[in-house]
Amino acid sequence: MPTLIPSSEDVRIYEVAVAISPILDQKEESTLLKEIDALFVEAQAKLLYKDPWTKRGLAYKIGGHDQAKFIIYYTEMPPEKIREFDHQLRLQKGVLRHLIVIPPKGYEAVSYEEKYQEWLKTRETQADVRRREKEEKVKKTVTDQAKRASKRMETRPKEEKAKPMEAAKITQELDKLIADSDLKL
Repeated sequence: MPTLIPSSEDVRIYEVAVAISPILDQKEESTLLKEIDALFVEAQAKLLYKDPWTKRGLAYKIGGHDQAKFIIYYTEMPPEKIREFDHQLRLQKGVLRHLIVIPPKGYEAVSYEEKYQEWLKTRETQADVRRREKEEKVKKTVTDQAKRASKRMETRPKEEKAKPMEAAKITQELDKLIADSDLKL
């Protein structure tokens, strides 16, 4: 990414952020971008770097839209041309908003779209985090219970350990449990 340094004392570096309507079809959008590029040429601007973004949500609705496509331009332009450029950009149909700022000296242009796309691939949603944390908690609980159960079995005296019952004794015990006299029918 280029470090933004003016080529002469007669020009300044500007960062121009343009929000365009998200409902433009491909042909209308390319026409609008060509018109914006023509405005730069008319203002005797030299394009240093361009960072087109995908659709992004807006903090509030602009012209009935809650999303917009953004293009960030880093350009070198004579200061006396900026007022007319700003006015012409304001008149463009399809441009929802624009902002022109002077970046600090030594500012380096960065492709935020690339960083955003990388972040989208690696992000973990809040629901994913909660689900993962819940799974880890359940695993830990099950593991702790199994450890406690195995310790209890190891510390139990040998004579307390259950001995297998004979089939006749099992039948006799079951008959006692389900006797009609106990059920009070």
